[in-house]
Amino acid sequence: MPSATEILFAIGAGDDVVAATHECDYPPEALRLPKVSSSAGPQLRDPGEIDRHVRAAIHAGSSLYKLDTGLLESLAPDLIVTQELCPVCAVSYQIVANAAKQLRSDPRVVSLEPSSLDDVLTNIEYLGEITGRAEGVRRLIESLRTRINVLTRRRDNMPRLRTLVLEWTDPPMSAGHWIPGLIELAGGIPILAHPGANSQHLSWDEIAAADPDAVIVAPCGFDLNATKRAIAQLDARAQWKSLASYRSGRILAMDGNAYISRPGPRLVDSAEIVAGWYTTLAEYAG
Repeated sequence: MPSATEILFAIGAGDDVVAATHECDYPPEALRLPKVSSSAGPQLRDPGEIDRHVRAAIHAGSSLYKLDTGLLESLAPDLIVTQELCPVCAVSYQIVANAAKQLRSDPRVVSLEPSSLDDVLTNIEYLGEITGRAEGVRRLIESLRTRINVLTRRRDNMPRLRTLVLEWTDPPMSAGHWIPGLIELAGGIPILAHPGANSQHLSWDEIAAADPDAVIVAPCGFDLNATKRAIAQLDARAQWKSLASYRSGRILAMDGNAYISRPGPRLVDSAEIVAGWYTTLAEYAG
């Protein structure tokens, strides 16, 4: 999965990575790797259409992704890093585990299931341990914790904005797992959030009643351009345009695919981006 690919390269194990998924796009070196997965559905752009397709596939018991078992066999990996956190975001653990049992290389299958930033740091340390990259892990963790400490000190001097993060826009979905923690680290107060748990559907009436001070829109799997298109579609909703954050322009579009939704080292980048936005809002208000 993309976050594991990022971690492995970041700790100095990139030369040992023999393949990645079709969604592994960072660092740039990962783009040159063979792809062992592909999307099983149509290429859709509209959030509502994507949601309906995903619901239909799950209801029918169909996988959203294909796994190239022939390529896996030819690569003969010693280690496969996968996930059990979300069947929508990546190839399901069960599909990977079943495929691994058929491989002659008898690979070790490791599943990552982080629910917080601390869990992500633990995953980094774990992957470093099993790949023999202790020094790379030490440098990376030290750097990340230094930046986290800077953010922690900085937020104490900032006004705390009640912030809604939309992980999806049609239907609207709350921020789950590590995202509320990132907002707190950046200096905000997450609302309608589900820390450490799956994101949940929200109603527009519920959002309007909460009337957040600020809104971050970062749909899972969407880049910045796709996010901006999704935000433009929200203008058709009266509840959206009634929000104080909409009227004041406190709406931040983020690349959810690269940052918010990907539990890797760049989560700290995400917190820094949000903290910088809060600073800009405070300076503008002042």
